[in-house]
Amino acid sequence: MPERFSYLFILLACVLVTLPLEFVLGARVYRRPRRTALAILPAFAAFAIWDLTAAQRGHWWFSERYTLGPRIVGLPVEEWLFFIVVPLCALLTYEAVGRVLRHAT
Repeated sequence: MPERFSYLFILLACVLVTLPLEFVLGARVYRRPRRTALAILPAFAAFAIWDLTAAQRGHWWFSERYTLGPRIVGLPVEEWLFFIVVPLCALLTYEAVGRVLRHAT
């Protein structure tokens, strides 16, 4: 695998690792798209503002070596996907753990 796919591969791995939480443990995150979008939107906005500000100020940068190259408003496409994937995986985990705990009592 070329290194430029590294970031994208990590995001894909995060989604694949948490996907069973939806179907095996019944997290019901993908089945409620409106609720999921409303839960992810604040994190998306916070991450975007933070990253855009930090990148603009030179606090950090994104390696061309590990990203595909296309950028939106100065951030790699993978970074924008990160703003969706990480909160989605966290939400899946939260819902699955809550479901397991509710059924355990």
